[in-house]
Amino acid sequence: MSFVQNFPFFSIIIAMFSGIVSSVLDKKKARDLSLAAIVVTTAMSVAVLRFCLMTGQSYTYMMGHFPAPWGNEIRAGVLEGLTAVLFGLVMLLAVVGGMSHTARDVEETKQNLFYIMIDLMLSSLLALIYTNDLFTAYVFVEINTIAGCGLIMIRQVGRSLSAAIRYMIMSQLGSGLFLIGLSLLYDVTGHLLMSPAKDAVAQIEAAGIYEVPMLVIVAVISVGLAIKSGLYPFHYWIPDTYGYATPTASAILSGLVSKGYIFLLIKIFYRVLGRENVVASHIVNVLFVFGLAGMMMGSVHAILEKDTRRMIAFSSVAQIGYIYMGIGLGTQAGMVAALFHIFTHSATKALLFISAVGLYEVSGDKKDFRSLRGAGYRNPLAGIGFSVGSLSMVGFPMLAGFISKLLFATSALQSPSKILPTVIALAVSTTLNAVYFLRLVITLYSIPGKDQAVGWKTKSSREVLWPGWVGRKLAILCFIILNLALGLFSQPIVEAIGSGLAMFE
Repeated sequence: MSFVQNFPFFSIIIAMFSGIVSSVLDKKKARDLSLAAIVVTTAMSVAVLRFCLMTGQSYTYMMGHFPAPWGNEIRAGVLEGLTAVLFGLVMLLAVVGGMSHTARDVEETKQNLFYIMIDLMLSSLLALIYTNDLFTAYVFVEINTIAGCGLIMIRQVGRSLSAAIRYMIMSQLGSGLFLIGLSLLYDVTGHLLMSPAKDAVAQIEAAGIYEVPMLVIVAVISVGLAIKSGLYPFHYWIPDTYGYATPTASAILSGLVSKGYIFLLIKIFYRVLGRENVVASHIVNVLFVFGLAGMMMGSVHAILEKDTRRMIAFSSVAQIGYIYMGIGLGTQAGMVAALFHIFTHSATKALLFISAVGLYEVSGDKKDFRSLRGAGYRNPLAGIGFSVGSLSMVGFPMLAGFISKLLFATSALQSPSKILPTVIALAVSTTLNAVYFLRLVITLYSIPGKDQAVGWKTKSSREVLWPGWVGRKLAILCFIILNLALGLFSQPIVEAIGSGLAMFE
């Protein structure tokens, strides 16, 4: 066994123990330890990805060397490694880019707690990516929920507290349904490890028994994770959650947390229930319809918003709809498109939230459209970053969002009954995206009124010093590069996603 094969386990443990150690550290040491944990675990994920690409196959890692059905397993392949690398990069840049606001928005005595939540979030996301055990997945789903709630409410202002309560209620509803689904699955299969459970499901399907229970299992697990990921119409916790958290928390929650749940759902579809069985159950048709609805309604709500933070948050509802539309196509190509859009949205949404902070700071810390007139001139790099993110969401060529929409359009050709609604939804949604994103981009470069200059500031004393001002500029620049890389060098990534899905079978 190669030493690299231990890295998925090491990365989860390192992130978790960083959170434990941070509980007795001061804010600066806790921050530095959190950044070090993210860097180390991301480097380990790169090594795992390289190993799986070289060997051309996935592998399982037995915890404590106990075999199924008693043991616990970790599984790593190309898709897991690729997802872990991207999630690590996005989390690192989100933490670096939002450090100055973390210091301002979070009480000094609670800043180490903020980084404990970051460490637990990292550990839970890595576990959701790598685990091969369904109950372990549920445990880390709950850890993820608690960490997410902590990241939201740590600002301790009215809207963030109410957002945290709403987030907790909806998350627990989704977790409860997910647990019910796992309990029913264990009842009919007798397994919690994914591979043995899939074999048992195949035997059940071949025997033609438990048809109704299996349909209920597929439906309950799908709905539970759909609620947790914010699929329309279960999205009403998203605007306040993303809009009133700290910039780092907003970038992580919108870019990574929802995607972790969707990745887990895809893994269960392939590695437990079987993609063919899921398609035959017609649950993908339900996800397809709600995905289309999310694409439309999320964009409509974003257009109606006057607060740009909530506008960006509502756009996530539309983008999650894109992902579920791809899953709902029920084809391998649709799943590849959905996974690529997970990567696209993770990188782009974090870029938008971090860039928006720089624009607010030079506009009297105001978030309405009128106050942001000319903000692109007052903070050029933030303006460029926000423009790149907006154009990517609209689907501008050379950027990641264009490749996502191209993949969705081409994958629809393999689903004749869904070609027309997919193409119409893509066209309408893209038009709506352009309405609210390009309107804000134009506003950023419009000439402001004379009365707006009052209260503007160009650079605070905190921004002048590292790690605040320099860190955010570095994060924005790296996010722009990442977005361009996903757009210009998409073919190897798409091929890696395809080979990773093949390993899931």
